[in-house]
Amino acid sequence: MAYIKRLKYCINNEWLESATSKYMPVMNPSLGEQIAEAPCCTQSEVDAAVKAAAAAFPGWSNTPIPQRIQLMFRFKALLDSHLDELAMLLATEMGKVLAEAKGDVLKAIEVVECACSSHYLMQGDTCMNVAAGYDTVSFREPLGVFVGIAPYNFPAMIPMGWMLPFCITTGNTFVLKAASMVPQTSIRMLELLIEAGLPKGVVNLVTCSRVEADSLLTNPAVKGVTFVGSTSVGLHIYSTAAGAGKRVQALCEAKNHALVMEDCVLERTVAGIINSTYGCAGQRCMALPVVCVQESIADEFIALFKKKAMELKLGPAYDPSSQLGPLVSAAQKQSVENWIQRGVDEGANLVLDGRGAKVAGFENGYFVGPTIFDNVLPEHSVGNDEIFGPVTCIKRVKDFEEGLAIMNGNRFANGSCIYTSSGRYAREFAKRTHGGMVGINVGIPVPFSIFPFTGHKDSFFGDLHAMGKDGVAFFTETKAVTSVWFTEEDSKKAVSTWDGTLTRN
Repeated sequence: MAYIKRLKYCINNEWLESATSKYMPVMNPSLGEQIAEAPCCTQSEVDAAVKAAAAAFPGWSNTPIPQRIQLMFRFKALLDSHLDELAMLLATEMGKVLAEAKGDVLKAIEVVECACSSHYLMQGDTCMNVAAGYDTVSFREPLGVFVGIAPYNFPAMIPMGWMLPFCITTGNTFVLKAASMVPQTSIRMLELLIEAGLPKGVVNLVTCSRVEADSLLTNPAVKGVTFVGSTSVGLHIYSTAAGAGKRVQALCEAKNHALVMEDCVLERTVAGIINSTYGCAGQRCMALPVVCVQESIADEFIALFKKKAMELKLGPAYDPSSQLGPLVSAAQKQSVENWIQRGVDEGANLVLDGRGAKVAGFENGYFVGPTIFDNVLPEHSVGNDEIFGPVTCIKRVKDFEEGLAIMNGNRFANGSCIYTSSGRYAREFAKRTHGGMVGINVGIPVPFSIFPFTGHKDSFFGDLHAMGKDGVAFFTETKAVTSVWFTEEDSKKAVSTWDGTLTRN
């Protein structure tokens, strides 16, 4: 029997054995074998993580911001030097092929780099003489303890990119509820952060069930919650935590659409959508699982798309030659296969069936091959709901207007893309699409870290998005200070009900 590693949780930079009797399996999806077990931390252990973060906040928030940023510089250097190690670990526990796993870590590093400019992004404003002798200054300051509830699909980028860097460089402290299916990547990255000089209590890590996680939403010491996951859970987190007076950003499900016009560069368009749809085996919220194709080129597009999809090499995630890895779990594999059957039952035309895919030597792996449906109609749930697997739905449309209407009719609006050579169509699309992140001949329009990750509609609940200026604003609050300095003459003057701050008589 293979060795199964028992994982620990972290409080005050100490890795602790949980008192729990319940452990959650961590699998190798390529083999379908358990490789580790994560503790379902007890309620007292989760509470202790919050208490440690709260105790660390006064000292950390008063640490000069250049010192907080220097921690990020050291962390970034360690991430760079351990890039290959982290990519292999991520690929092993999550199932992304190595190139994608490396990209996951690199996108985390990208936000760490951006957080090194937090002193600039936190700058406030000043204006002298807002009234006679009165000056006003505004500045941003941290709030306290934030909680991050991370998903399984990006074990590096989301918890250690979107969530942690801006949180702690702005002076807050952090409790990470790592995804129990893929905790090892976050654990290793936290080890590197501690090596970089992280003070005790500033970042704490637990794995637990939904019951313990729910307590974080109402804990009085918690000031805000950042979440990535399903829309149903995100809505619960948003309503519960916001109802308890906390800040919330909840990044949720997607059903991104691409609109392929007859004037597109066909070969490059197909290549871009193949990459978007089947990267991470479709388990990413910026995938392109639905393609609205103009009828005049639909047959040609589908033929080429099917050809390219069938050429993808299915294999274990940690084999550098693999182009499509397994799904994260047996349950997710079954869910995707159930969705494929639902598409058949609804009457969509199954052009390519990825069910029953096998890889020699990895027969127990959670593999589903590329799957393509044609003639998916607006009423087909397979084309409207998130599947989170390597399944492409083709919707044939007469023209730009019909395609745009179908796309905008979906309840999700994380991202949307158009492939065209027309500047007019591109501009009109950018203006009128509901997608929060828009690609023009770009299949994965995830913005660079100085910009926010801007999902719309049921893809996001909250006011301030992850990354960029939004990310800094989410983890800080603005304080405005108005001041005046008195002369001897001022002591003789009457004080108005506005104390001199009224700008007009």
